[in-house]
Amino acid sequence: MSYRYETRVRYGECDQQGIVFNANYMVYMDDATEQWISSKAPGGKFLALDWDWMLVRSVLEWKAPAHFGDILEIRLGIVRYGSTSFDVGYVGTVNGQPVFSARTVCVSCVPVTLEKCPIPERIKALLGEALAMDVPS
Repeated sequence: MSYRYETRVRYGECDQQGIVFNANYMVYMDDATEQWISSKAPGGKFLALDWDWMLVRSVLEWKAPAHFGDILEIRLGIVRYGSTSFDVGYVGTVNGQPVFSARTVCVSCVPVTLEKCPIPERIKALLGEALAMDVPS
């Protein structure tokens, strides 16, 4: 099952062209991922999971611009599991119209030490099955 995240585009997130500055899409993706994983954690805090992850790769494809005041909806979910890594897919829309799609590759790690580790089965159970999403590879 995918997770739905919404954010209102703020004036300071836009460039001189009046559209969302490209780097801010990754901030939106990071916020969406943190909210999603936190929603699955005890007390709503992902740190309570005694597990962490680090982004190692991100690919974004823009379809159309988002503007100041738009409500950007992002659907996200796991699109691939490996033994120590997983991919999160993102599809962003405004009023149902495509704005961007993206994929991040993340590595499972031990909190504090950040040592790479296998993805715990309990984490896979929390995040759910890998979904088919139309996102870049």
